[in-house]
Amino acid sequence: MYFRLTLPSVTDNNRLSPGDTAPNFTLPDADGNHVSLSDYRGRKVIVYFYPAASTPGCTKQACDFRDNLAELNEAGLDIVGISPDKPEKLAKFRDKEELNFPLLSDPSKETLTAWGAFGEKKMYGKVVQGVIRSTFLINENGAVEQAQYNVRATGHVAKLRRDLDV
Repeated sequence: MYFRLTLPSVTDNNRLSPGDTAPNFTLPDADGNHVSLSDYRGRKVIVYFYPAASTPGCTKQACDFRDNLAELNEAGLDIVGISPDKPEKLAKFRDKEELNFPLLSDPSKETLTAWGAFGEKKMYGKVVQGVIRSTFLINENGAVEQAQYNVRATGHVAKLRRDLDV
């Protein structure tokens, strides 16, 4: 018996909205350990999608989460970053930048697509297929509380903290 996962194409209509159930995932972290969204059931979690480890914008964003992690954790929020990078690259990124939260690998882009974080975007005036920098707040029951697409790498964590009153 064969099962096939059918994912919708990414358009604005397929993006997640507050109240939606967050699509579950099980992905390897930087050490190859499997991490699932369901592991965070009972806690709030910020899931953010970024294009590529060790690039300037993604490094800035990850370091902002690192530098604000204590306050976010005190407010009952965990952080998970997801990119299409392989675990080995994520491990180097984590170690170099001393990141203290899970980085997950989605090279097939299935999770990125299911969350509406992969598809057409404008880059330097051209339309390309790629990772759409996105951030989601998932509540204790696995529902989307906030869905933010096309976020800026710089200043995003500060804005998120203001929005969440953290």
